[in-house]
Amino acid sequence: MDAVDREVNSSALVASIRKERRGASSSSFVLDVSLEAASGITILFGASGAGKSTLLDCLGGLVHPDAGKIVVGENVLFDSAANIQLLPQKRCIAYVFQSLALFPHLTVEENIEYGLAAIPEQDRRARVAEILEAFRVDKLRNQKPGEISGGERQRTALARSLVTAPRVLLLDEPLTGLDAELKAAIVEDLRAWNAARRIPILYVTHSREEVDALGERVIVIDNGRVVSHGVPMDVLDAPRRKRLAQTAGFENLLIATVLDLREPDGVMRIRLGESTCEIEVPLAHARVGDRVEVAIRAGDILLATERPRGLSARNILEGRIVSLERRGAMMKAQVDCGVMFIVHITPGAVRALELSAAKQVWLVLKTHSCHLVE
Repeated sequence: MDAVDREVNSSALVASIRKERRGASSSSFVLDVSLEAASGITILFGASGAGKSTLLDCLGGLVHPDAGKIVVGENVLFDSAANIQLLPQKRCIAYVFQSLALFPHLTVEENIEYGLAAIPEQDRRARVAEILEAFRVDKLRNQKPGEISGGERQRTALARSLVTAPRVLLLDEPLTGLDAELKAAIVEDLRAWNAARRIPILYVTHSREEVDALGERVIVIDNGRVVSHGVPMDVLDAPRRKRLAQTAGFENLLIATVLDLREPDGVMRIRLGESTCEIEVPLAHARVGDRVEVAIRAGDILLATERPRGLSARNILEGRIVSLERRGAMMKAQVDCGVMFIVHITPGAVRALELSAAKQVWLVLKTHSCHLVE
């Protein structure tokens, strides 16, 4: 498998791991990955059960790989060929779980200080004071986890992990349940802390919103293997696999038949499902008559109450609204154009256009908003 980042430095994590896990039904799951993570935040993205948490467990030493090698800088943590298997406490890797695992009977300060028992008291107090301030929990030092908010507990868990000066930080969905603004604030403090330390941070999530907000690089894992990597926008805005499209938030996944290849224009014409609905999509390695699948984001579709004219967009589909429902800050419309489309629009647009079930509408799709997936 190709490496994620060739800019390997003295703190980079390099791993090649194979781990097979058998269940009670004798079915097995195989984690077989090879990756590099330089300093900064690298997102491990994929659906639940893809192998993200198992990978972190292998890196942290909580699970023993069957074969492979794990190196941080010049330090070998695991090497099956050389029979090297460092214990978790010897790896100098910090791990923050989704559950946070704070000690409920200890104060914030005592939780953070817990891993520093082996260093002199003066150094210990200096480290704790610095990290309390860096993660904005210095005023909570005498309170217990049950007495502070969810965001404050997340900050405390990060501070407790980082006060030990780890070589790598592993984060397994630690910000689940927090709103976007609070997540962003915590991550900015984490970035500021890491600006001087320059350690690799591996952040597990299956939330596209978190990838967009947090990631400098993304590694996509599916069924135990790395299937894509790179800059989040490049990887997730043009997915090549159906499962990745689903996880990345492409609400419309439609089966189609290739009707016509237009190589000079770099496009091809396809018919959706068994309908008469035809659209233009980017040219791919296909032949007339081939069955293909196309992924389209609900937010990439424009909706009009009159047939649009004079547009550069090539796909204009007539349809009728089947249903409208609120989804967070947006409205979800189901529109029947011979095949069913999901469209996201704002509540303000719904009011201004006087949208309702059974209303006739036209959908507008840009050619390059339609992505062919395997």
